[in-house]
Amino acid sequence: MDTSDTRKLRETLDLLGIRAQATAAGMVQMMLELHRAGVLDDAAVDRVKGAICGDLMLSCPQAIDRREYEASLRRRLDALFAGQEPVGRRMPAFGEKPE
Repeated sequence: MDTSDTRKLRETLDLLGIRAQATAAGMVQMMLELHRAGVLDDAAVDRVKGAICGDLMLSCPQAIDRREYEASLRRRLDALFAGQEPVGRRMPAFGEKPE
């Protein structure tokens, strides 16, 4: 998704109130279940992670290197969607080592 499409999607979700953590947790769990069941292939999961990362990059702090921030987000998303990070557990802050 390009930046303008990502912004439009974010605005639509904001208007609907779908930015809640509970919704995100449910979506991640649904993606894990669909992937495990073979309904979604790896490419589809990568597209979903890319959409999430694209939206999060809109909020990248100016004081942080964008490439490092994106790499950190992608590592954390990879771990989350691989089932290595439990849904609902606090993700480490940028630069913080996982517990």
